[in-house]
Amino acid sequence: MQQIVVDINISPDEWIKLYQGVATDVHTTARDGRSVRFPARILSRFFLKDGIRGSFRILFDDAGKFSSIERI
Repeated sequence: MQQIVVDINISPDEWIKLYQGVATDVHTTARDGRSVRFPARILSRFFLKDGIRGSFRILFDDAGKFSSIERI
C-alpha cells in the first residue's frame, strides 16, 4: 500500500464548483513534491461550513487505485 500526504485548502465556493461537477478533480502538490490529481468526491465527508482545510493521508494500491483517505 502506498501513501501520499497533501495539505488542502478549498473554500466553500470552490467546493460548490467541485460538488456541482463544474470541476471533478482536485490538483495539488504533495508534501514530497509530487503533483497529485484525485477525484474531489473522496473529500466530501470532510466538508465543513468553511470548506475543506487540513492535512490528509491518501492511501492507494500499487496500481494507483484509491483505497482510503484520513485527516492527519
